[in-house]
Amino acid sequence: MRGGLERAVAIGGSAGAVQALLKILPALPADYPHPVLVVVHVPAGRDNALVPLFQARAKVAVKEAEDKEPAQPGFVYFAPADYHLLVEADETLSLSSDEPVNMSRPAIDVLFESAADAFGARLTAVVLTGANADGAEGLRAVVAAGGEALVEDPADAYAPAMPEAALKAGRGARCMSLEAIASHLLKLGTA
Repeated sequence: MRGGLERAVAIGGSAGAVQALLKILPALPADYPHPVLVVVHVPAGRDNALVPLFQARAKVAVKEAEDKEPAQPGFVYFAPADYHLLVEADETLSLSSDEPVNMSRPAIDVLFESAADAFGARLTAVVLTGANADGAEGLRAVVAAGGEALVEDPADAYAPAMPEAALKAGRGARCMSLEAIASHLLKLGTA
C-alpha cells in the first residue's frame, strides 16, 4: 500500500556532513511540503547532537526518527545513533539494529534502498561528503526506481570518496554544489 506523500527527500553523508547540511537544511522553509530523511554516520555510544544543532538553525521542524512513525511533510528526521533508518511501503519510518552496512549503522544505503522501494519516482536522494562508499548502491537503487539522484560535487566536498563512489554507481546522478542542491530542494517545495 502506498501512502499519500507527494514526494520525499533522503540525504546521506559522513565526514564533513554537518557543515554540508548547515548549507542545505536552514534554507528550507517552515512549511516545506516534503519529509526529509537524513542519515549521518554517528558513532555508537555517542549522543546524537545533530537534532538540537539543527533545531536551533533550521526553520523546518527537526527531530530524531521514531520507529513506526509516519513520515510527515515539513519535518527533517535524523536517524538515531546506532540504528538504521528505513521507510516501509506505507511510508512509515522504521528503525533497525541489523548488522552495519559499509561498517556503518545507520547506513545511507539502507535508507536509500528502502526509500526507493517506498517512494519510487517520488524520491529525491542526495549524497554528501564522506570518506567511504556508503550511499553508492542506494543511489543506484533510487535511479533504478525512477527517483532523482543528486551528489555533492567531489571537488568541493570535505571528503570526496563518498560523492565519487556515488557518481560512479548512480548513472544519471547530477553533480551539484551545495548551494545548487539547496536551491533544487527549495524548488521541489514550490513545484
